[in-house]
Amino acid sequence: MKKDYPVPAGYLERETEVKKSRFIARIAAVASRDEVKGWLEKAHKDHPDARHICWAYQIGRPGSAAEAAMNDDGEPSGTAGKPILNVIQHKDMGDVLVMVIRYFGGIKLGAGGLVRAYAGAAESVLSEVGRVFHKPVSAANIIMGFADEQPLRHWCDINAAELDAITYGTSVTARILVAEDQADAFKAFCEAHKLDYSFET
Repeated sequence: MKKDYPVPAGYLERETEVKKSRFIARIAAVASRDEVKGWLEKAHKDHPDARHICWAYQIGRPGSAAEAAMNDDGEPSGTAGKPILNVIQHKDMGDVLVMVIRYFGGIKLGAGGLVRAYAGAAESVLSEVGRVFHKPVSAANIIMGFADEQPLRHWCDINAAELDAITYGTSVTARILVAEDQADAFKAFCEAHKLDYSFET
């Protein structure tokens, strides 16, 4: 059984100032690179005059299996994206994007100062954001009669499963997202109601 892992409960923004430079940190939950791209586009739209918008993300289970990336956005190499990613990894959080928007205040911080400023900005949102636990889910496809739809919806409601899609033809076809720890209960429900089901691999 795969273990759950913490992900951000929502969006949060915090601002810090270091030697007149403003560092605006944003954190968001992301499940794909497309979502990362969307958040970065929003940051650039919200702050078109910012000198740098640096970021790092970690998608998936924290640890070796996670997909991670970072960007210094014109800051000296290793002074922005890497410190942000290091804080994310230290917090043991998955499906997370942290962006730090910098407005230069006229005083150079030096490499060490930049590392501390970006790490501090990342820490400001990572330590405050709420955490929820991501449960690994399996997708199942079901073919059933019209009379079976209501019992299936009821089962989904009481077992926190998600009815992802449903189509009506000569029979009803549904796609259900079931937490992996509920997969056996779901199979038992389908077999008890003689439903034709299969799990996606």
